[in-house]
Amino acid sequence: RFQRHGEARHFPASNASEMALSMRAANGSVVRASRPARAQVVAKAQKPSFGQAAAATLAATSLLAGSANALTYDELQGLTYLQVKGTGVANTCPVIEGGSTNLSDVKSGTYRMQKFCMEPTSFTVKEESSFKGGESEFVKTKLMTRLTYTLDGMDADVTINGKNITFKELEGLDYAATTVQLPGGERVAFLFTIKEFEGKGTLDSFSGDFTVPSYRGSSFLDPKGRGASTGYDNAVALPARADADELLRENQKSALALKGSAVFSVAKVDPATGEIAGVFESIQPSDTDQGSKPPKDVKITGLWYGQLQ
Repeated sequence: RFQRHGEARHFPASNASEMALSMRAANGSVVRASRPARAQVVAKAQKPSFGQAAAATLAATSLLAGSANALTYDELQGLTYLQVKGTGVANTCPVIEGGSTNLSDVKSGTYRMQKFCMEPTSFTVKEESSFKGGESEFVKTKLMTRLTYTLDGMDADVTINGKNITFKELEGLDYAATTVQLPGGERVAFLFTIKEFEGKGTLDSFSGDFTVPSYRGSSFLDPKGRGASTGYDNAVALPARADADELLRENQKSALALKGSAVFSVAKVDPATGEIAGVFESIQPSDTDQGSKPPKDVKITGLWYGQLQ
């Protein structure tokens, strides 16, 4: 109720519960979509060192796209805003219901892939071994970003000749700022992307390199007002030590793009609708804080989906 003469009035408990029940009854026609249970993928992959074209084989042995709660493209398009809001569905890629695992069903030709979507299911970061002389390995991380890391609405040129494929990413929402946390508490920020990916190979496994833009733009200023294309050249409080070795990396900002590599595998196709889906694995550098620190290698694995037109 309204507040009158400085005295706050409150609903009795019984009235509040009755109002809540009536509101639920009024909104009973709105059904919230549950978070889809993602398809389970069994894949074997072997990755080369970072920065080189991925030459290993990625074999997807099963893609269970028929999960009870997984949503197809038509089902996703049929949801209302209230059914999607707050459920995480907007951060998922469609799945193929039915279709075929026989990759020879895809006819040879030149296609434009639309609705290209990449949904990560795992983020790992390469860390040095805690034991002396041990090898570096990828460790599991905790996702700190909200459900906004899926790439969607991308276009690509695809040429299929028998079992061979040539893939070139063109445009779309092809980057997403993401942050993960290592077991020790350190947080690693990176720009998950597949920008300008060009891959070749077979439908079972095609690989290539892509561009990783700088996490911070050239006009971004650090706390001391230094930037790559604007701002101060050095820390104002230390003008005489601007060229010192320990401060040089902090003063000379860089927004240069780096390189990543990725491997894709086709697991399921639907010749009738042109839908195609599979799994991917990519390795890319993390944020360098505008060149002031070396990047870490981040491995992303997940599902992808597209429509061949």
